[in-house]
Amino acid sequence: MNAMGMRPGIIILREGTDTSQGTPQLVSNINACQAVADAVRTTLGPRGMDKLVATGSKTVISNDGATIMKLLEIAHPAAKTLVDISMSQDMAVGDGTTSVVLLAAEILTKLKPLVEEGMSPTRMIQTIRKVGRQAVQKVQSLAVEPDRETMLLKCASTALNSKLISSHQDLFAPMVVSAVTKLHASGNLDEIQEWIAIKRIPGGDVRQSFLVEGVAFKKTFSYAGFEQMTKQFSNPKVLLLNVELELKSEKENAEVRISSPSEYQSIVDAEWQVIYDKLDACVKSGANIVLSKLPIGDLATQYFADRGLFCAGRVTDGDLKRVAKATNAAIQTTTNSLTDAVLGTCGKFEERQVGDERFNIFTECPSSLTCTIVLRGGTEQFIAESERSVHDALMVVKRTIQSGSVVAGGGAVEMCVSNYLRKKALEIEGKEQLIVSAFSKALEVIPRQLCDNAGLESTDILAALRRKHAQEGEAACWYGVDIEEGGITDTFELGVWEPSDNKMNSFESATEAACVILSIDETVISPPSQDPNMHATGMMGGGGSGSQPLGNMMGNAMDIANSGGARSGQLAPGVSYMKGRGGG
Repeated sequence: MNAMGMRPGIIILREGTDTSQGTPQLVSNINACQAVADAVRTTLGPRGMDKLVATGSKTVISNDGATIMKLLEIAHPAAKTLVDISMSQDMAVGDGTTSVVLLAAEILTKLKPLVEEGMSPTRMIQTIRKVGRQAVQKVQSLAVEPDRETMLLKCASTALNSKLISSHQDLFAPMVVSAVTKLHASGNLDEIQEWIAIKRIPGGDVRQSFLVEGVAFKKTFSYAGFEQMTKQFSNPKVLLLNVELELKSEKENAEVRISSPSEYQSIVDAEWQVIYDKLDACVKSGANIVLSKLPIGDLATQYFADRGLFCAGRVTDGDLKRVAKATNAAIQTTTNSLTDAVLGTCGKFEERQVGDERFNIFTECPSSLTCTIVLRGGTEQFIAESERSVHDALMVVKRTIQSGSVVAGGGAVEMCVSNYLRKKALEIEGKEQLIVSAFSKALEVIPRQLCDNAGLESTDILAALRRKHAQEGEAACWYGVDIEEGGITDTFELGVWEPSDNKMNSFESATEAACVILSIDETVISPPSQDPNMHATGMMGGGGSGSQPLGNMMGNAMDIANSGGARSGQLAPGVSYMKGRGGG
């Protein structure tokens, strides 16, 4: 121990390592989360604005919170937590991705003054978790179970209301509900992304979008002879293959010794006989339509066309599986022993021109499990955003069926729970009252942002909502922001419904994210990897440019540590130091 009685510095970190801890670090993390929330704040609600994100040559126009968060490539390690909860909300519910980010950031913002005043983050985390559970329980008690058909249509319309295609709810909402309901009836609701396909065709009007109750996929690459094929069938038999029906030269370095030209001809004839045997087996099976995941060459195409069959090669794996599911066919890896048991069927097959593309469409299938939604639109960006919107609506309808209950949107639930927690806070003594009160105020960010994005006076409307909920309590639980008229209204009567799971998942995720951020008291960011030889030379003091002896480095560490300087810093090339956690 030195004369000053101070503990020496501990050299553990490499040059360029950035470390920070304590209250300033926690406040910095909260500020980073606020900045992330500000990036998506204006996209909330039916009057939310879109963001244009350009990444290289690709341009995306969207107001979907999860899509924007993913494209922003956020570098701050703590702020990435908000990206994670946004992705989680998108996967679990499909909607509310912006809301959950705003809630988490606002909870942290309201708690920041308490952090700066020195309140223990551990105590905050315990209280927030307890309050989050109470908020979820309150939403459960508020949820109602209306008629299912009405519930699904209104939830789908509400999900589409904040999207680019909001003016076409009457077209897409029934389309989405029909597709998900069929999937639910067959007991495969969890496989929604596998059996409901969304196809995009640029050009035309968005109102030309349609739902295929079956399978539709774009015409694959075809060879000469394709146009001679039959393009329409009634009750056809469908054969699905994972076999290449193409004549190809030998790939391997095989050596064949022959004694006469006639022997060479026999080898060529054998290769042709192999492909003809495969084609004959397909025709003899009785199939009218042959689809393969692998290429179907020009010889096979012409062969099938001459015999009145339809064929398509290079069909994508997803489309082939959907056809198999819809037609009850089995995908074969060989053409040997093809029986009726492996063939599928459908009521009608046709090749139809849709815009500039041709589509192969299977309808009236024995299995009503699969559906295909074909989207039209003027630009690629518009159709891409339409696809994201329809995906969100599909996920919302799925969650609505699973939960079986709904709550009102438009900020009504948040105001009701906020009012409930505000009254709860008055019953609590000590510092916890401040934490519960901060949480209740944070919930008001949703109605406030809805007002701001719609160009309304948020202060007046929030005051009116607080007064309404405080005076009438449960009787006014569905009062939220009236975007159309500019005021407050019963949003449940207005038909703004959301699945109760959406709100409960938002509260749970936002609470958990806030707890994760509050639990971080130190951040250590390692520098990019460099040449290890350079570090070895520098640390040993052996010949590196600008290097110094190890004894001098230790002396510097002791001097800085004893002077009561910063807890971390750089000493010399390749060396950083940190004072021990134990004190000193």
